[in-house]
Order: sequence, then structure tokens, then C-alpha cells
Amino acid sequence: MTLKWLTVVVATVSLTLCATGNAVTLALNGGELPLLVNLLALVTAGTSVILAVVAELHDRLNDRLTALTEFLVERLREIEAHTGDRNTGFVEGYLLSHGQEAAVVPFGRRGRGAAER
Repeated sequence: MTLKWLTVVVATVSLTLCATGNAVTLALNGGELPLLVNLLALVTAGTSVILAVVAELHDRLNDRLTALTEFLVERLREIEAHTGDRNTGFVEGYLLSHGQEAAVVPFGRRGRGAAER
């Protein structure tokens, strides 16, 4: 069970036990459960509800981040495919315009490394 549903169950059980305990005590003694027991049940239920809301928000955020990541990956693949075609045509055009013996020389290192050579 996920955290969200586990906390919903805990809140439901806590409130049900509190209501049932108060009803039984009222029917038998004409009173109610001690204040500490009622407060403990209410604090447990409240904490569980807050935790359930936080777990739901976390799931939604995780789903949005996953969708955004998939979109970015697809977009980068598309850009890479398109750019790769342009670069390939540039290199082939360069080689054709300079004859078959033309060599493609890579650029040197940038920054301090190139100045030191």
C-alpha cells in the first residue's frame, strides 16, 4: 500500500475508534473518554491527513517532473538529429570543394592550454 492510502486508513481508524469509544462510554457511564485519549486520536487523524496530502502532492510533482524529463529528452534527440545532418553536409561540402586530399584539422584547445604550447 502506498503511503497516501496507508495514512488515510490510519486517519479513518483513529476517528472511528474515537467516536466508538465515546459512544460506548456515553452509553455505559453517561460520560466520555478522557481528554488525553480524544486528543491523541484527533492528533493522529490530523497528522495522517496532512501526511496523505503531502504524499499526493509528491506523487503529482514526480509525475510532472517525469513528463518534463521525457519531453526534454525527445526535444534534445530531435535537435541532435537535425544538427547532425547540417554538420555532415558542411564537412562533405568542405571536402568536395578542396579536393579529396584535403584534411579536416580539428580546432586546438581553447583557454590557457593553447597559449602554453
